[in-house]
Amino acid sequence: MFKSRFRNFLALAAVTTFVLAAVPATGAVTVLKNFTLIDGTGHAAEADSALIIGDNGRISWVGPVAQLKAPAGARTIDLTGKYLLPGLIDGHVHLGIVENQVQDAKFYTRAHIESELKTYAAYGVTAVAVFGTDKDLIFSMRAQQRSGRPTEARIFTAGQGIVYKGGYGGILGITTPVSTPQEAIRIVDADAAHGVDFIKLWMDDEHHMIPVKMPYNISAAVISEAHKHHLKAVAHVYYLADAKELVREGLDGFAHEVRDQPVDQELLNLMKSHGAWQTVATLSREAAYSWAIMPFLEDPFFERGVSQGTLDVLRSPEREKNVVLGDASVPGLPYRKRVFWDYDRVFWQALTNFAAEANAGVSYGMGTDSGPPGRFPGFNAHEELQLLVMGGLTPMQAIVAATSSNAKWLGANDIGVVAAGKWADLLVLARNPLQDIRNTRTIDAVYVAGNPVPTIWQTCENGKPSECTGGPLTGPAMPY
Repeated sequence: MFKSRFRNFLALAAVTTFVLAAVPATGAVTVLKNFTLIDGTGHAAEADSALIIGDNGRISWVGPVAQLKAPAGARTIDLTGKYLLPGLIDGHVHLGIVENQVQDAKFYTRAHIESELKTYAAYGVTAVAVFGTDKDLIFSMRAQQRSGRPTEARIFTAGQGIVYKGGYGGILGITTPVSTPQEAIRIVDADAAHGVDFIKLWMDDEHHMIPVKMPYNISAAVISEAHKHHLKAVAHVYYLADAKELVREGLDGFAHEVRDQPVDQELLNLMKSHGAWQTVATLSREAAYSWAIMPFLEDPFFERGVSQGTLDVLRSPEREKNVVLGDASVPGLPYRKRVFWDYDRVFWQALTNFAAEANAGVSYGMGTDSGPPGRFPGFNAHEELQLLVMGGLTPMQAIVAATSSNAKWLGANDIGVVAAGKWADLLVLARNPLQDIRNTRTIDAVYVAGNPVPTIWQTCENGKPSECTGGPLTGPAMPY
């Protein structure tokens, strides 16, 4: 069964009990001062720092508090003892497809998506990249964000990803399967016309349980067409042989780790010579499949971000048995018995492969594959950071992966780093994440474009997580 040291590692992530001050309303220049700065670049943390957020939502100055010249009339917030870093970027999510652990394209609505984006922000995730399961609605929502100052997580999207007919991947009712390279090219062209941020394809056969898998002539056509539009191509992958072929075809990054066997020197050399990224490792995704008993179900940091319906499903007395025995008829449990018993190996293979790539100098980011059943917006980003550290990264390297590295991958030059001219997408923590990466859970405040947004803790009575009641945020309970 799942290795005990991993369960123990997660169990150590104790719930914090900070009394959090309310953040102010927007509409003026804001000064934050007396914090320790972790700027997202990997530069050493700087104590006694300050910054100024202009009335346009961007950082106008950052530096030592001794050099601070606060503009007249600016609102000033003292963050003595706190730690400030860029808002986290989740480099692989899916939006608007699940309600109470049931997945269905009918849930894809503006209200549902906005609800999820607010939950991401409440967890300090101020931007997300959606991997190929978006309808056209997402483009108007993204345009609205980019024309102003959002108050929820920013959207980056691959639009409609490319899935092979009869093969693995996509969402029924959203993605249109293809049978030929020409059909795939038409989808890439349509995505490019919408101005997608990157192109996504799926190449897998679900542990050999699906009889077909995307042929290489289609993947090659997708990658080539993406590059004609000056877009990066990223792939869901599982098998080592497919990973090698995709890099040879020019793939820019992987949406998951190779999980069938250890990566070898040939793949590492190919990735480095071609500049291919391990865009995200999604280690928390692989771990989630192994959890017949979810160790965080009584954790307020988790509970505050999900609906009561989700908690009811996950706490059902029947759930553990159904997961283990592979009853796919149970909502939110699309497991098969044979696959479940292999997922401990899959997780550890993904973890060791990520470590090998990082050690070899392959570029990487951070992402969770949150959104589908069993993977939880915002919450899983903090688990992913812990798992990256478990895989050998330092806390600073994990933070860089989730901030400036993800921004670099997305071509988002104005987020991911705390610096003058960047958007004030900020995460303020009560404890030092460089001493213990689990301290990313100690969320004190979150800003998106300089707008203070509700945090996951701020509806707790008296600021005590143990006394939390009602929905996870102000307003309606989250639907997933």
